[in-house]
Amino acid sequence: MLKPSLQLKLGQSLTMTPQLQQAIRLLQLPILDLNAEIQEALEENIMLEMEDLPDVPRTNAESTAEIETIKSDEQWESRAIERSQDSGWNGEGRPVSEFADESRESLHEHLYWQLEIENFSAREALIGEALVDSINDDGYLIGELDDIVAGLDEQPPISPEEVESTLLKVQRLDPVGVGARSLSECIARQIEQLDPGTPGLKLALEIATGHLDLVASRDYGEMRRSLRTSEDNLHEAVALVRACNPKPGLAVSPAAAQYVIPDVFVRKIDNRWQVEVSSTGVPRLSVNQQYAKLLHGSSEHAVLKTQLQEARWLIRSLEIRNETLFKVASSIVTRQTNFLELGDEAMKPMILRDIAEEIGMHESTISRVTTNKYMHTPRGVFEFKYFFSSHLSSDSGEDQSSTSVRAKIKKLIGTENPAKPLSDSKITNLLKDGGITVARRTVAKYREAMNIPSSSDRRVRETR
Repeated sequence: MLKPSLQLKLGQSLTMTPQLQQAIRLLQLPILDLNAEIQEALEENIMLEMEDLPDVPRTNAESTAEIETIKSDEQWESRAIERSQDSGWNGEGRPVSEFADESRESLHEHLYWQLEIENFSAREALIGEALVDSINDDGYLIGELDDIVAGLDEQPPISPEEVESTLLKVQRLDPVGVGARSLSECIARQIEQLDPGTPGLKLALEIATGHLDLVASRDYGEMRRSLRTSEDNLHEAVALVRACNPKPGLAVSPAAAQYVIPDVFVRKIDNRWQVEVSSTGVPRLSVNQQYAKLLHGSSEHAVLKTQLQEARWLIRSLEIRNETLFKVASSIVTRQTNFLELGDEAMKPMILRDIAEEIGMHESTISRVTTNKYMHTPRGVFEFKYFFSSHLSSDSGEDQSSTSVRAKIKKLIGTENPAKPLSDSKITNLLKDGGITVARRTVAKYREAMNIPSSSDRRVRETR
């Protein structure tokens, strides 16, 4: 028969206090979401204030009277709603009058409008609409002409000559070069619209139609010999070619810009890389000391006391967030100094565990810190996760970063002979000669991730 008994046991467990939960949640927020969270807290919690706002002088009597008017949650919530409905409130004490630009016109709409107002006959306008429908965002015509107009039921039937002449008129619409079937045709149409007396115009057309591969490889010696021209004339012509837009469609409907506010800034000062946590977009908070003193020793105003505790938790959570960001960023910079000095090819392999062990935190915490957080460096703005990559073995015994290998692959392809592009197997052998052992399928995977076509596709494109 079992008898009831009492037993004492000692043990350790992690308790997720409200303060710890808040600190973890704030840690993983991007800077814009964090700013929104702070603005909401400022609107709802009277005990919070922004240090950047000018102090408004008040007497103790005024402060006491204001506290006495707030008797319950409902009353304070109504004040918060009124404050948030202020048309000019942006959390910084000044009105906001910025609106997103929603009036952007697409490339197709821009071309349709020109078909209506330009000197196109009804038959040409019909063909032109079919052509415009087959133009991609970059401004190039995709598909064969016969297939494009196959669905047009016109009498008499549309001839290939009509399609070609209409396409030529479309290519001279704004932006000039749109509707081209190749880079060569795109550049040629843009050069043709220049003044006939432009120096180097005729030579630039020759380069556009048959020597763009030499422009890409900067083989000016070979180009000069092929065209039998002087160095000065060649430079004039090449300047005209390089001034053309290879993707004219983007001039009308560019990709929407995505703005990033860096969480940390990295600068080299006195030959040392230094890290600074950004305060941009995140107001500095403090507890309203006047209200806090009036509550001291009082047993009343439970709602305000709760808000005072929440304000202190929020301020401490923000301090923890900044301290953690600084530790993680500093550790990354220390490990990736070669990248900051030399670029992608000098990136070292690094995983979350490396940083976690160095600063004494769990890997899950490092994962939260590195997600949607950005670092501003002299080489550009990078997400923290950009600096983490897998290890690849090398003959020298020092592991290579996958980012470094990608950079080497891109460099090899960038310097290849356009007439004989490097195959994945050839790139694998070249990397092996440099002491990096990597499988051919890995090279193919990295190449595809960088949106680089295969060697056969690169050869076809150059031929066209």
